[in-house]
Amino acid sequence: MKENGLKSDIHQRKPKGKPMPEAMSRANGRRSKIRSAVEHVFAKQKDTMKLFIRTIGLGRDKVKIGMANVAYNMLR
Repeated sequence: MKENGLKSDIHQRKPKGKPMPEAMSRANGRRSKIRSAVEHVFAKQKDTMKLFIRTIGLGRDKVKIGMANVAYNMLR
């Protein structure tokens, strides 16, 4: 990931038997903010829009996801 100029945004665990360092806690909070914004969109699409992809071929998948995104944005 570093070769491509990317960094990991996976939450870090608290060290066993020690309190979580403040910097680690702030970093996890920043990650949670982004994660919650993205996951709410997918949850809405799966639950209320009944998005379930079971197609043959990437082209049909992309169209189905694209249409769900358009419908979601129109509802917002």
